[in-house]
Amino acid sequence: MKVIELYILRRTLAIFAASLSWLVLIVWTTQVLNRIDLVTSSGQSAATFFTVALLALPAVLPVIMPFVIGIAVAQTLATMNADSELVVINAAGSPRMTVIRPILIVAVAASVAAFAINNLLEPYARQTMRQILARANANLITTVLSEGTFHEVDDGLFVQVSKRLPDGLLGGIFVADSRDPELKLVYHARRGAALEREQGSVLILQEGEVHRQTAHGEISVIRFDAYAFDLSEFTNGSGTPVLYPKDRYLPELINPDPNDSFFAHKPQSYRAELHMRLSEWLYPIVFALIGIAVAGDARSFREARIHPMITTMTIGLLVRWAGFYAGNEAETKPIFAFVLYAVPIGMILMCIGFIATNRVMELPAHWTERLLSHLQVVSERLVRLRARFLASGGRA
Repeated sequence: MKVIELYILRRTLAIFAASLSWLVLIVWTTQVLNRIDLVTSSGQSAATFFTVALLALPAVLPVIMPFVIGIAVAQTLATMNADSELVVINAAGSPRMTVIRPILIVAVAASVAAFAINNLLEPYARQTMRQILARANANLITTVLSEGTFHEVDDGLFVQVSKRLPDGLLGGIFVADSRDPELKLVYHARRGAALEREQGSVLILQEGEVHRQTAHGEISVIRFDAYAFDLSEFTNGSGTPVLYPKDRYLPELINPDPNDSFFAHKPQSYRAELHMRLSEWLYPIVFALIGIAVAGDARSFREARIHPMITTMTIGLLVRWAGFYAGNEAETKPIFAFVLYAVPIGMILMCIGFIATNRVMELPAHWTERLLSHLQVVSERLVRLRARFLASGGRA
């Protein structure tokens, strides 16, 4: 590798490492805050909380890695252009691959890392996290749940106990179940008890009602003397959780267990997850090529109306949004499985076309004008806010 290529490689890696550190810290913090209720409401130790927080990290890395690559490439090339380094490289007769090759090395390495994390580290982290959460929920009703407080046992499943009675009985039990978007259920019972069995946890309700509301607005009320509410869908007595497609390793997605209840009910979810795993690793390469197509040519900054990083991130966000949308739709519509591959591969071919023909990839003129106007408004508001802050501080 030439000296100039090593120079570009080091600069790109330095910006990549710095951007990755900051973005991981920001996104990971939001994920950690979402899990803080594990300690406050489930009675778990701080060690368990930090373990869950650490296990959330592998799910964050593959999502932000393409954006980090885009930032590193756009910033490196824009800085080299501003310092006239790209002009010198071109004037020296160096081929364009001198600039492109080190960037592609970083992008390919990031893609390989994203594939490994998605298919090896993330499934392990998700399964371990679900086991911890399942054990936390296993004794939730009987030992942890506070009187008069709502607790989210699972997404869309809330439980409240008005008071605790002698002999482990519960009084005034309220359960709201909206996990099924087609059916909403509300249970209310005067008393009950939580029982543990080999098949899973069961909440026994006595002297109560079940309110059912369908997606069409039809409402029905059923009274009962005794009702067993099964909690084993998300945990059982041994603390073993139900695993979803995102929790599975790649071989399990390629050849799923036919006895898996989730696969039996939603086989397309497994297929959609498999296609997402096999296509999402391409996005670091996509973002790197977008950065090269936007800022890879030596040009005067007087020609560019907005910074190349803004253009790169805007185009990258649109492409990534298309991939996320196709992934969501693929869970119910098999045709979108092809879109999952078409989006990154199509963008790669488009970027190669721009690079090969020495054209600069830019946003449409009206998009640029609108974006600049919004940035101007934000800038003016920040200036006014700063002025008010300084004025109030001066008076103080």
